[in-house]
Amino acid sequence: MRGRDAIAVALRHPDGRIVYATERLDSGFHGSRWARLPFLRGLIVLYETLFVGTRWLVRSATIQAAGSGEEGDEGVELGKGSIALMLGLTLLAGVGIFFLLPLLIASATTSNIQNGLVQHLVEGLIRVGIFLGYLLLIAQAEDVRRVFMYHGAEHMTIHALEAGDPLVVDAVRKYPTAHPRCGTEFLVVVIALSIVAFSLVGRQEPLVMVGSRIALIPVIAAVGYEILKWGAKHRANPIVRAIMYPGILVQKITTRQPTNDMIEVAIVSMEQALQADGETLPLGSGTLPRDRMELPGTPPVAGEAAAAPVTIDPPLPGA
Repeated sequence: MRGRDAIAVALRHPDGRIVYATERLDSGFHGSRWARLPFLRGLIVLYETLFVGTRWLVRSATIQAAGSGEEGDEGVELGKGSIALMLGLTLLAGVGIFFLLPLLIASATTSNIQNGLVQHLVEGLIRVGIFLGYLLLIAQAEDVRRVFMYHGAEHMTIHALEAGDPLVVDAVRKYPTAHPRCGTEFLVVVIALSIVAFSLVGRQEPLVMVGSRIALIPVIAAVGYEILKWGAKHRANPIVRAIMYPGILVQKITTRQPTNDMIEVAIVSMEQALQADGETLPLGSGTLPRDRMELPGTPPVAGEAAAAPVTIDPPLPGA
C-alpha cells in the first residue's frame, strides 16, 4: 500500500504469520515542488511505484523461497542498479510488444490503403487485442491468479477505508474488487490516449512513426494520470462513469475475489501505511496479529517491537 509519504508491505510468511515492513518514499523527487506539478507528478508516482514494486516482488519471492527451504540467493538484496536494469529491460519489452508491434502489423496490413486513419484504427485495435489477450493469458497461471486475488483484496480494503468502516475482514468483504484509481484503469486510459495521439502524428516515414511512439509514451502516461485522477474525483457524474467504465470492465480480469487470509494481509498493509503517515486507524481496526520484518541497513523503528522479527536476508542453511 502506498501512503502519502511512505509505503507499507505485508506478506503471508510460509509459517502462516503476517509480516510487514514500511519504507519512506525516497525517489529524490518525492515531497519536492516538482512532485506536485500537474503532469510531472504522474511520472514521479509511476517511477516510484515501478521501482518499489519491483524491489518488493523480489523480496517477497526471497522470503517464500527461504521459508519453503528452497536453495537460492536467500542472502542477496538487489541494489538500485540491478532493479533499474530489470525495469529497463521490462519497459523495453513492453514498448516493443504493446506499441511497436501493433504499428508494424498495422503498417503491413494497410500498406495499400491511402487513408492514414485506417492504419491508426487498425493499430489501435491490434493494441487493444494484444493488451486484453496478454491479460487473459497470464491470468491462467496459478501464481498470477493469486496476485489478482491479492489485487482484489487491496481494492476492497481501500473501499472500506474510504467508507469509514473498521478494517476487519467482515467489513472489507462486502466491497467490490474493482476501484476507480486502479493501475489497470490507468493502462486502459493510456491505450485509449495512444490511439488518439498517434492518429495526430499521421502516416509518416517508418522511422518517424517508430520514434513518435517512443517519444510520446511519457506524455501519454502523464496525461493519463491526470485523467485518472479527474475521473476518480468526478465518478459520481454518470457521463464520467460511462467514459471510465471500460477500466472497471478490464479489472474483471486483473482482480479476483480473495480469500479471507488474503484480505487480512491487505488490511495489515493498509494499517501500517496509515500509521507510517501518522494517520489514525478507523475505530475497531488494528486487531490482526503481525510481526515486523527487518530491512537491510534499516535500524529498528522506535517503539515498534516485534515478538519474532523476520529478516529478508535469512541465514543460509547451516550458517
